[in-house]
Amino acid sequence: MWLPMHIQTVGITEPEHTPLLLLRETSGQRYLALGIGEAEAMAITLARTQQRPARPMTHDLLADVIQALGTHVDEVRITELHEGTFYAELVFPEGRTVSARPSDAVALAVRTGTPIVADDTLLAEQGIAADDITDETAAEDEPSEDQITQFRTFLDRISPEDFGNASS
Repeated sequence: MWLPMHIQTVGITEPEHTPLLLLRETSGQRYLALGIGEAEAMAITLARTQQRPARPMTHDLLADVIQALGTHVDEVRITELHEGTFYAELVFPEGRTVSARPSDAVALAVRTGTPIVADDTLLAEQGIAADDITDETAAEDEPSEDQITQFRTFLDRISPEDFGNASS
């Protein structure tokens, strides 16, 4: 069974300073915490704050291509955890699926208004109870001004070289 989820927050863990995506069960009290990459954290945060860069990011491009092909994504599914890595899939009309990293799938979902769901077994095994989440984190549905400022500072410190040789 698939359980509806929503983005609670995108943050930076301490002391590791790694991006974290926190999804919350829409009609329940459990969370999924997914470690994500810096680029994906930026993509999700920009979309959630309705900021568009001068040129389309990869997730914007993908959303535009899907629309240009006359189709859409029915839902984003967080499907499993295998050897410490979460997996997801994009579900298209007629049940066609495409495997995706959860961070990319969520970044696309934010841009397209696509529902995000998680496997109930995965949530039962990997879900974090609401009692285990700090009040400050649990209250966040949208990024705070402080988080946006911190994220912009983070973006100012990084350079294209931080992402390897990805010039093409």
